[in-house]
Order: sequence, then structure tokens, then C-alpha cells
Amino acid sequence: MTPRTAATSAAANWSDFATAEPALAATVEARFGAYTHHTLATLRKDGSPRTTGLEVRFLSGELWLGMMPGSLKALDLRRDARFALQANPGDGTGMGGGDVRIGGRAVEVEDAEARAGYVKEVKPPEPFHLFRTELTEVVRTYVEGENLVVQIWQPGEPLRTVRRA
Repeated sequence: MTPRTAATSAAANWSDFATAEPALAATVEARFGAYTHHTLATLRKDGSPRTTGLEVRFLSGELWLGMMPGSLKALDLRRDARFALQANPGDGTGMGGGDVRIGGRAVEVEDAEARAGYVKEVKPPEPFHLFRTELTEVVRTYVEGENLVVQIWQPGEPLRTVRRA
């Protein structure tokens, strides 16, 4: 494993990622679009992981996370913004597009205009917490022939592809 550099610890929004790697971004978005509910990992007060279900939205060049008011996952993100998000694998028989995961930081959105735009598009039950994401890593894992292929994208770095027989 290589040490993290300043470039790899940077963050990007969804639009930055989609511009840098449009084919991978389309695949990732399609995987998230295939199902409504996905798995979010956050950190509890004591630092242990918490996984919960979540709906996500790709709107206006951002990946948005909306949550019920006072939900533990929202409180976790307010305390420590780091998250991991995994697309629902479905029933496991197809996994078209492979397994996809996104890591980053969630930034709570208080701006009235941004929230109004989200409400107009999504129509969530109110009140709610709204977070936009800053991506630090996007990973896609899939099978190609006899190989396991892992694609890893981090801001400021070229797409890395690892193949394992």
C-alpha cells in the first residue's frame, strides 16, 4: 500500500468525478439507480461503525444524502463527516455493473436555496437533514472472464485498475 499524498486526500464533488471519469461515473450512477435503498456506514460517538439504509440522489452535479430529522446516521455525520456508501447488491444473481462503493465526507446543507432545489426535485418528507458529499474514493469491483477487476478513483489521481486471476 502506498502512503497517502496531499493529492489523494483531496475531495471532489460528483460533477468533478463525472468529468474526470465519465464511463465509471455512469456505471456507478446506474448501479445506485437500480435500487432505492443502499447501505451507509458512519462512525458512532465511540468510533465504532454504524451501518444503516439510505436513499441517495444525483442532482445538479452533486451526490445528496437525505435523512429523517434526528436520525442517528445524521447525528453521526454531524459529529464526524466521514462515510462509506455501498450500492445495494440486489439479489446477488446479476450485479450488472459490479459492486460499487463511495467514500468521502458529508457536509450538511443549511442553504435555503440549495434545500429548496432539493425539495422541488425529490419532495422529501419534512423536516429532514440534507448532506452533499465530498468524494475521496470511488471503487468498482466486477468479474471479467476469469479475473476480478477493481477500479479505484481518487481525486487528483489517475484511475487505477487492478486485475486478479
